[in-house]
Amino acid sequence: MTKLDTLRLRVRDVAALKQFYCDVLGMSDQGDGRIGYSATEVALQFIAAETPYTPQASDLYWKIAISVPNIELACAQLRARGVYVTEPQQFRDVGYLAKFTDPKGFVVELIDHWFEGDRPDLELDESRLGGGPHLSLVTLRTGDITAIEPDILSWGMTPLSVQPVEPFGFTLYFYAFTTEQPPNPDLTGVENRTWTYQRPYTVLEIQHVSAVETESLQEVGASGYGGLIVGSAGAPVHSKRLMIKAD
Repeated sequence: MTKLDTLRLRVRDVAALKQFYCDVLGMSDQGDGRIGYSATEVALQFIAAETPYTPQASDLYWKIAISVPNIELACAQLRARGVYVTEPQQFRDVGYLAKFTDPKGFVVELIDHWFEGDRPDLELDESRLGGGPHLSLVTLRTGDITAIEPDILSWGMTPLSVQPVEPFGFTLYFYAFTTEQPPNPDLTGVENRTWTYQRPYTVLEIQHVSAVETESLQEVGASGYGGLIVGSAGAPVHSKRLMIKAD
């Protein structure tokens, strides 16, 4: 099965950050030095770096997102463990969101499975983050979606959603290795959005920012994005620009 397999992040103090993601966010060992929630999702692999993480607005890598069935529960659990997390907010018609940074400065977004006020009555396992987390999105940034989308589609990824956020100067594009089709064939349809966040696999999110001329990367030896590995059965998956390659 072709899937987003491993997100590599270069960090200082690999052991401490792994402990945070396991003890606080509830991830577990996925083998080969990787941690995550399940085999259907991308796993995280931390690689030792020499200098701290200093993110920039033009960076190729932006964040991961963890989707949960109850974002208020997730925020309360994180605060009880000493993590500063923003109050959940309905961000336009994009999603019901909150954010925090991990101990090394990487952004983690929380996304509720539902828009604010739409959540049905659910029985949740309150011992788990937000009642049952999954690593739903890996978000990269580009200044030219037309230059990268042909490659993404050639790998067999399915477009799931397109979300223009014009007042903020960007558009979000979502792709996944799946045969599933979104509920509305019009990819800008609002009903595709929470549906996308509820998928049991990790989705590639591309933030197209027209003001970004060139995506930036951290210097050699510095903390930051180390690449995204796709698990595939010989599929020709490679993008130098996005630092994506097949295992």
